[in-house]
Amino acid sequence: MKNLLFAVVLLASAQLAFADTVTYGWEGTETVLALYGTGEPPMNVAIATDPVHSGSQSLYLEDNSPTGTPAAYIVWVLGLQDGDEVTASIWRYDTTPSASPSCRIWGHWNDDPGDVMGYNGSASGETDYGPGTGWDETGYTWTVADGHTGLIIEMRTYSSAGDAVWVDDLSVTAPSGCTILTPDNFVSLQASTWAEIKAQF
Repeated sequence: MKNLLFAVVLLASAQLAFADTVTYGWEGTETVLALYGTGEPPMNVAIATDPVHSGSQSLYLEDNSPTGTPAAYIVWVLGLQDGDEVTASIWRYDTTPSASPSCRIWGHWNDDPGDVMGYNGSASGETDYGPGTGWDETGYTWTVADGHTGLIIEMRTYSSAGDAVWVDDLSVTAPSGCTILTPDNFVSLQASTWAEIKAQF
């Protein structure tokens, strides 16, 4: 009986999933990691003081792409392995029910720690564009498979050039030991060479 109890304790310990959570509220001066789309730039981004969900600032995203769906890269999670889960939640703001502008959280795999624009396939994301009645919280959980080691989390806009949305109060949870890069610590890393950064992973 004692040996059986010991085995159950060991099994339970092996199944524990320790995780780290990082929050980001755009309270500083950094906006995004990178932008993707057909415009030059794909989006106009800025720190905004109104509307704000909490704190004193939020992130302003203005569609600037004549075609396609532009994306703002807001988080990069590195050091993942198959079976890991990454969960992100964020507050978004628009006041146009059932009409653009709208936004949603999305993701793609990027397994190259030396290139923020690397792309190793879509990781999918949420399907809800939001109620368009002011602030609402949205989120998604990605499960790592197929040997991917990095995930870029995006905010995509669905609208016409010139339309804008706001986001605030981002929270990202990933397995302990992973690196979660938000705009502020990503800019700090850029002070190093990409070769030095890549060597860390």
